Amino acid sequence: MSNTAEISPVESAGEYFSVSPLMIFPTTMGKFSVYLRQGGEYVLYTSADEVFTERHKRVLYDNGVREVYVQTAQRPHYSRYIEDNLGKILLDDTLPLRERAGLFYSVSSDVMADMFETRLPAGLDSNHFLRVHGLVQQALKFLCLENSLKAMAEFIAHDYKTYSHCVNVFVYTVSVLHTYGFDDETMLRCGIGAMLHDVGKTRIPRLILDKTGKLDPDERRIISRHPTLGLASCTLLPLSQEAMNIILFHHEKMNGSGYPAGLMAPEIPLPVRVVTIADIYDALTTDRPYAKARRPFEVLELMRATMSHDLDMDVFRRFIMVLSGAELVGC
Repeated sequence: MSNTAEISPVESAGEYFSVSPLMIFPTTMGKFSVYLRQGGEYVLYTSADEVFTERHKRVLYDNGVREVYVQTAQRPHYSRYIEDNLGKILLDDTLPLRERAGLFYSVSSDVMADMFETRLPAGLDSNHFLRVHGLVQQALKFLCLENSLKAMAEFIAHDYKTYSHCVNVFVYTVSVLHTYGFDDETMLRCGIGAMLHDVGKTRIPRLILDKTGKLDPDERRIISRHPTLGLASCTLLPLSQEAMNIILFHHEKMNGSGYPAGLMAPEIPLPVRVVTIADIYDALTTDRPYAKARRPFEVLELMRATMSHDLDMDVFRRFIMVLSGAELVGC
């Protein structure tokens, strides 16, 4: 704690944002200052680059402090601090599960939004890849906890954005793959693939991605290139075979009617089959530029009735089981 309390007059409510003191972890250091609010003033509690200690946390707890403040100008540093410490936060059972779920969704959406908004004309760079790798690695154990998917339900976006769609597909995919008993390394590889499955859309014109009307044949042809563009975007990265399969083949169908390779059932790996189902389900349950969201039960019934030859129906039934266990089907 700083020896001398510094006071910052309140000039605008937008100059600071509140955070839970539970997000401040002992033995960690953030490149942002933490303030307490006393009356109409903000008092410096810890300085940027100061190591947080158990004493810092205990003083806040003993005094019943429920909110601390960070300057809005330092939000990027705070966001990176949370991203770097996400694993600790998600597995801290002193925090309510709902709060952890919301934080995961916020952080992961920010990471993926940053990647998609960059557009990546030369491919996915190592910095973005390392952030996605770290995000997936830190989130896996949390998403395998009992009731974590149920806690995620209220945060899963229903307004379609490519970046939030990737997060949603990742969440559903991990939740289903966990039931198959895959080892941690395989889960990591598949999780990265699920998170990056639509990375090729960073190289598709926004006018096509955001078009509100029906795509014409040329536009559909361009959109259908995103799996191969996605794989090409990752050529310089240490991507696993599992992740590459997911990026390239998530639009393949069991009867050979998919793209880009027209694979038949025996050629489509199980993790890819899971991502395909998660991808379709999430797209149909969110508002897209050209179609309104449908209710989960309605979507599952539609998939069962019209896509039984396209999808692995054993995986589909397991997908329904996972959603039902999280009480998402009736949403």
